[in-house]
Amino acid sequence: MTGIFSNRCNLALQAVLYMSGLGEKKIIKAKYISEKIAIPREFTSKVLQDLAKAGIISSQKGKNGGFYIDKPHAEIFLIDIVKAIDGLELFKECLFGFPGCSHENPCPIHVQWGGIRKEIFELLSNTSILNLDKLSDKKIDQIVKDSIGKFPKHE
Repeated sequence: MTGIFSNRCNLALQAVLYMSGLGEKKIIKAKYISEKIAIPREFTSKVLQDLAKAGIISSQKGKNGGFYIDKPHAEIFLIDIVKAIDGLELFKECLFGFPGCSHENPCPIHVQWGGIRKEIFELLSNTSILNLDKLSDKKIDQIVKDSIGKFPKHE
């Protein structure tokens, strides 16, 4: 397990952070994003389309088309991206997946997990992509170095 979110959600978070570093309304094709964060283009395109449907990013069709961030970075919160891709069930469900887990009928870590998921939800809800792009640049550059030759380039 590499994280608490799906691979799709991790990709969406990385893609939006990468796009935020380009600036508002900077159009970029899915293939360039996929190459930059080392994910197959078809997968990247589907995730970007889902983000566009959710209103987190925008898209432009045509020869000069692609995806772009159309609103202020301070208005895009990490929880919005998670909600668009994975939904918010993670913040409601039992970590072990036990049906009916509740305060009255708790699993072995119900109380601890409840506190942790509340902290995670608050962190994501209070963190916008504003200024995260600078912190992400170094990590994205490392992804590029680690993935050289991993996926064939698409034209």
